[in-house]
Amino acid sequence: MTYRARVGSQELDLPLAELSDDLSIALLITADLGIRFMERAARELAALLPQGVEVVATAATLGLPVAIEVSRALGLDDYLVLHKTPKIHLRDALVEPVRSITTGPVQELRLDRARLGCVEARRVAFVDDVVSTGSSAAAALRLLRRAGAEVVAVGALVTETSAWRQTLGPDAPLVRALGSIPVFRRSSSGELAESWDG
Repeated sequence: MTYRARVGSQELDLPLAELSDDLSIALLITADLGIRFMERAARELAALLPQGVEVVATAATLGLPVAIEVSRALGLDDYLVLHKTPKIHLRDALVEPVRSITTGPVQELRLDRARLGCVEARRVAFVDDVVSTGSSAAAALRLLRRAGAEVVAVGALVTETSAWRQTLGPDAPLVRALGSIPVFRRSSSGELAESWDG
């Protein structure tokens, strides 16, 4: 089963993945979308961001194609990756706990201290593939602000439902997205139905 989604000026069919007996989500896997799709989507997303973005940041790994192409569209030569897995160069990283709808257990976002100068006192846009519950974006914003960044936007290819608004609270107006998708809940008859409430 698939869901037809609009991402800016482009449409695509997203496969549905079951998270539990009564909840399924549409999977937008950026690594599978192709270079032309990502380049066009990133140009459109970059156009939604406020003027004067100096750095694009993202969380590994599905946000990487978004960050690379948005940085390119903005004419930037650098971007920042917040890592989710421990690496040798991240032993002394700034760390922020995060839980994602697709990964389950609590993870940690890590910002390499060697990259602090990249974001300190600079206008930063955090970009990702999907803003769903908002917990990943909220953790990223906390981490970036601890590093001294002035976060000016949260960009996403799509938002999923509206649960992210409550999680992000006063930061919700920073979100810019090319589209929105529902989650899917099983009805009493056993059919999957769109749910926009989260």
